[in-house]
Amino acid sequence: MSFGDPNNPYGRQQPQAPYGAPQQPAQYGYPQPQQAYGAPQQPAQYVPPQQAVQGHSYPLQPSTPVGPGAYASWGSRFGAFLIDFLVAGLVPLIAVITAVVLEKTLYSGCFMEHACYVAREKERVPVIIALLAVAVLWGVAANIFILAKEGQGASPGKKAMKIRLIREDTGRPLGFGLALLRRICHGLDSAACSIGYLWPAWDAKGQTFADKVMRTVVVSTE
Repeated sequence: MSFGDPNNPYGRQQPQAPYGAPQQPAQYGYPQPQQAYGAPQQPAQYVPPQQAVQGHSYPLQPSTPVGPGAYASWGSRFGAFLIDFLVAGLVPLIAVITAVVLEKTLYSGCFMEHACYVAREKERVPVIIALLAVAVLWGVAANIFILAKEGQGASPGKKAMKIRLIREDTGRPLGFGLALLRRICHGLDSAACSIGYLWPAWDAKGQTFADKVMRTVVVSTE
């Protein structure tokens, strides 16, 4: 079989298509046609990095103002803080104020009568002690509850504001231990006139100083 045999497809050259004719799809075994010089290039599509958040893949982009995976705004974080503060501190605050009022008025109206003093002490001192105990127990239990929920991704305040706390590198929740360590690192945010709490207002990733140390971010869930 010679190379000039017309029945041999591998030994002959393919005829060139006239200029301007549509290109035919190349068959298997033949070289692929090259794009003509000067033809417009197709723009490459940008695929943002993905982070897994609560079973979904959310892009984390500093330039994205809203939407799932966007960094939470300072306003939404402050709103979440207020809600968590009310959950943890409202009952203890009311209990402490009531106990102080009872203590200040413990002997009012007795007019130096010893029997009145004794009766007032027996009546009000147990109530004052009970109120202070409620304040302490509620504060401790509520903060543990908030930390546990935050370790799972969203405290009651964050859940209400539709934001979520995750690790920056994996997109997963912190867990209770790291959430507690992050709470301790908030001491850095309190330094220098609490500038760390205001830092998310202009930070590209909306992070406080504690977030930067712990490598965490707060993102939107919707």
